[in-house]
Amino acid sequence: MTIYEADITKTSQSIAVLGANGHTGRFVVAELLRRGLKPIAIGRNAERLAAAGFAERGIECREAAVEDDGELDRALAGAAAVINCAGPFMDTADAVVRAALRAGIHYLDVTAEQPSVQATFERHEVAAREAGIAVIPAMGFYGGLADLLVAAVMDEWEHADDIEIRVALDSWLPTRGTRVTGERNTARRLAVSGGQLEPVPQPPAERVSILPAPFGRQTFVELPFSEVPLIARHVRTKELHTFLSTTALRDVRDSSTPPPQAVDESGRSAQRFAVEVIVTQGDVRRQIVAQGQDIYAVTAPIICEAVQRILSGRIRDIGAKAPAAIFDAANFLQALGPDLSVEISET
Repeated sequence: MTIYEADITKTSQSIAVLGANGHTGRFVVAELLRRGLKPIAIGRNAERLAAAGFAERGIECREAAVEDDGELDRALAGAAAVINCAGPFMDTADAVVRAALRAGIHYLDVTAEQPSVQATFERHEVAAREAGIAVIPAMGFYGGLADLLVAAVMDEWEHADDIEIRVALDSWLPTRGTRVTGERNTARRLAVSGGQLEPVPQPPAERVSILPAPFGRQTFVELPFSEVPLIARHVRTKELHTFLSTTALRDVRDSSTPPPQAVDESGRSAQRFAVEVIVTQGDVRRQIVAQGQDIYAVTAPIICEAVQRILSGRIRDIGAKAPAAIFDAANFLQALGPDLSVEISET
């Protein structure tokens, strides 16, 4: 269902990508091109933009520092939306959202950081609604995907007793950006306990689950990401907890783990992922499992699908919102079919 179509449909199909020369940013630029949209590659260093080879593909490049409002305003000129791939988002999101508000364009980012999501909602919800734009933090693998999966599996349920999200990675070869963000993100992680956002107890809880091949039996430890403040904002639940596989946690905590290595011409790594969501209401238990390849690469179709839906008016609300509060979750996930397999069951 479309609401605010007159307000949000833009004639421009140019999409600004901040941090375009980064690992995730390059996937996003390529996905925009594949969808027939016109990316504008933005970075703080002209030499790095040049080294990324954007100009050779006819992609306009613009240089801008997040700390300079004037540079940001010039970099976003003529765009219909901005995708922020430049983390840590605790350092960049606020400035870029404010620039998007000044320009009257939509804002999306790919943060996994809980404090960044919370700050975006708290600071910009009213201004975004008044400006008639969508502001969606965490529209990527961490955050947005789990939010959409929860909404899809809950379907007609208006509340849940318990929601558990289990993220399994057969490996986690972290990018430099992931490592920098991890060093900066020292805030206590939050989950929902007793219907309230609360710090995750120490030591964190563990879970064991049997997932489809190639994973099998997996051990998980509680480690929530940006999905918690997204889901908690629009879903009533007594409990909400996210768990990460110990294999992934071991990799990302090892300073000697190398960065991702491309195994195909698209630049994807061989990494496989599975996200299992279990929602309980009374005696009924619903489960949804999503699987795919490369958590950084899959972020591109997720966020680009969001941009395309916003520009075409296929949204249910406006303002600073969680993905599932703006999009039809089941339909959105179905559109990701080539990049994501999804199965739902109920017991």
